[in-house]
Amino acid sequence: MEIITKVNQMQMLAKDIKKNNRSIGLVPTMGYLHEGHLTLVRASKRDTDVTVVSIFVNPIQFGPKEDFSRYPRDFERDRSMLEKECVDYIFYPSIDEMYQPDFSTTINVEGVTKNLCGASRPGHFQGVTTVVGKLFNIVLPDKAYFGEKDYQQLVTIKKMVKDLNFPIEIIGMPIVRENDGLAMSSRNSYLSEEERKSALCLYKSILLAKEMVIMGKKNIKDIIIAIEELIKKTPFTKIDYVKICDPETLECIEDGNIDGKKLLALAVFIGNTRLIDNAILEG
Repeated sequence: MEIITKVNQMQMLAKDIKKNNRSIGLVPTMGYLHEGHLTLVRASKRDTDVTVVSIFVNPIQFGPKEDFSRYPRDFERDRSMLEKECVDYIFYPSIDEMYQPDFSTTINVEGVTKNLCGASRPGHFQGVTTVVGKLFNIVLPDKAYFGEKDYQQLVTIKKMVKDLNFPIEIIGMPIVRENDGLAMSSRNSYLSEEERKSALCLYKSILLAKEMVIMGKKNIKDIIIAIEELIKKTPFTKIDYVKICDPETLECIEDGNIDGKKLLALAVFIGNTRLIDNAILEG
């Protein structure tokens, strides 16, 4: 496994790989890896000839009052985990390497970013699409792998790739959960022992919604109200949003019943830690 820190070096390496008719899989991460990331790595190893994992905590996707400075980082831990997975390359650039002092170009995907986290975190997805677009141009992947826990991010990147004609296949991978159902996230490390127990309200909300649909209680308002009541009864919680949306356009639906596939999307503060989760409800 080789660690690459320079953009030009990574680009030249990628071009050489392509010249030899070998395919490249990219797994973009912000580090502090967990089993969810490793499922993406294993899929890339299965599907492509060369796997590149990028580790870069991207400053432009964090708001001024968000957790960029304290976001968990442990490169040696990540390196060891990726070495065990037989990853070919880690792309580990500095901020200065990715963003020159005169950097002034961004990518903005409209429509699918206006609701959910796009409404709660202004500018977030512009930062995500910009850095992912840069990674695509640097690593030149044939396939790129993203987790479905960040469902809106996945939809946004697919839209960017389609609109801007990136010759890349975007692969979404299912949410990986802890044994008790909590979706794996690097931010789970922020939680105290008591907050960790409260964080299960997100998964319990998903189970509640699915049970209601199975029992024929498909009214969208009723499902949202039941979830909000469950979360509000849980200590240390503050709801950011509970929404049911079209899974493709991410337009929020407030009236009617669950008909066909709909996305249940949740964002909840557990103490000071904002966690997200989602599931498809099928009527």
